[in-house]
Amino acid sequence: MPSLTPTPKPSAIGGILVLLISLAILSVLDASGKWMLEAGMALLVVVWVRYLVHFILVVALVLARQDKQLFTSGCLRYQIMRGVTILFTTMSFFTTLSYLPQAQATTMLFLAPLIILALARWILGESKRWSRWLAAAVGFIGVLIVVRPSAGLDAIGVMFGLLTAALMALQHLLTRKVAIDHPLTTIIWSGFIGALALTAVVPAWLIIDRDLWLTTSPILFSVNGLILLSMGLTGLLGHLLQVQAYRLAAASLLAPFMYVQIVSASLMGWLIWGDFPDLISWLGIALICASGAGIAYWEWRTKPAQAGSVDTKRPA
Repeated sequence: MPSLTPTPKPSAIGGILVLLISLAILSVLDASGKWMLEAGMALLVVVWVRYLVHFILVVALVLARQDKQLFTSGCLRYQIMRGVTILFTTMSFFTTLSYLPQAQATTMLFLAPLIILALARWILGESKRWSRWLAAAVGFIGVLIVVRPSAGLDAIGVMFGLLTAALMALQHLLTRKVAIDHPLTTIIWSGFIGALALTAVVPAWLIIDRDLWLTTSPILFSVNGLILLSMGLTGLLGHLLQVQAYRLAAASLLAPFMYVQIVSASLMGWLIWGDFPDLISWLGIALICASGAGIAYWEWRTKPAQAGSVDTKRPA
């Protein structure tokens, strides 16, 4: 796993490359979650194992660094609120993936930063900017194109996709509140809240209702078990790399490259399920990407001090 050095040497190219690798790994995580749900495993079990493995691995990483201060947060209330929000965001997104192709589900995630931009005047106390409202409007038009009736997308999946975007917007706001903590501290608490909440419920539920586990052949069960366990590793590794990318390069530089995840998500969906967006859907995806990347570039050019205002990070 990558180590977070105290003072990494800035590198624009290095930051972009690390970010792209992290996005590809996170697409593998999403595909794994979709695979497990389609294999018949309960949503709560999938999310529980994902966060439990995540927490165990990050604790092992921190203990290896011999820096126990990373377990202590300077803003515990907001870390708990963020952890709960991320837990619900993950459950909502995995539900979206169970109904929608991976590319379209991933595309809807990128509504989150646009929601924040559109409402920044009220929720962040920032001045009114027509450029932000324009970007949000263009992005919303893109979503309408992606989820148009003729696209044949499941209405339940679309509903959960919009819910996920709203939860991610809240997560981004809470991420700003915990910025005083070390990134590893935030990753620890992200995993701990999800693992703790679900460990209090899921094991007892599994004893009562054994049908929550996969009822299939031993070989297939073992393969699915490995995929399930790998989700904690890919989730942690993807977010550690993303943190490292933001330590190597400015957020304003990396923001437009976040949308490359739609490409990796489309590739995963095509390779595993044969799903690939049609040309009209790609038009909507392009509008969403253009609106998000465009406003990030515009705000970087017009007011460098707010370069990091467009936060497009994934749930930890």
